[in-house]
Amino acid sequence: MELTGKTIDDAQCGPEGGSSPPRTGLIPDALPEVQSPVQAADSPAGVSTKCTLSASAFSKARPRWYVLRATYGRAEQSFEYLSAHGIEAFHPTIRVVRMVNGKRRKVKESRLPNILFARSTEQILKTYVYDNVNLPHLRFYHRYVGLGQCVRREPLIVPDLQMESLKIICSHKDADNVYVPQDERKFDSGETVIITDGDFKGVIGKVARYCGQLRVAVIIEGLLTIATAYVPRGYLRPYTQSDDS
Repeated sequence: MELTGKTIDDAQCGPEGGSSPPRTGLIPDALPEVQSPVQAADSPAGVSTKCTLSASAFSKARPRWYVLRATYGRAEQSFEYLSAHGIEAFHPTIRVVRMVNGKRRKVKESRLPNILFARSTEQILKTYVYDNVNLPHLRFYHRYVGLGQCVRREPLIVPDLQMESLKIICSHKDADNVYVPQDERKFDSGETVIITDGDFKGVIGKVARYCGQLRVAVIIEGLLTIATAYVPRGYLRPYTQSDDS
């Protein structure tokens, strides 16, 4: 596997008088770093409009990891363009054997078809996402967030800790790593742990069992779940906030 890494906000309300249950796009067993920003920015209970807007403005001003979608298989092209313009981007790829003109050749393919990641502020990334001259195929990957009877969509952000874990997993060409789309989760998840040794040292995620093997799964809610290959139980210990320091 070859690893390449460098260093619309619409509001849609439900029908008048209808009932649209609040949705955050997050689940209870998401990592702590995933949960807290959503609670602060999207929970209307006990938070004034002024405070909510201030928190949202602050969030948009911070460099964050955003998920981008590149249509027509142009993720690599988008990655190269962003990198050439000074944007920190990540596009995991893998070398696979394909038949090309009757011959077996190794070709580079995206680990996550049509998906790449970029770290910057939302405002800066908008200048590229809405650049219909140079990047007409590039768009934000959205999640839906409930607020009262309204549902709005916003760019999907991946917390730094999850991005680091994603990079570690994608840096290994082990064919036993597992990628599961958001709507096809097949893992029995448990407590949040950190891997302390081995090829996946530093990965933070949920204890998971898949095909009878112990693994650690990183849940990027709204996008996918990615799990390591087999990890010995002795390499795992409970994750605590002190591990961030």
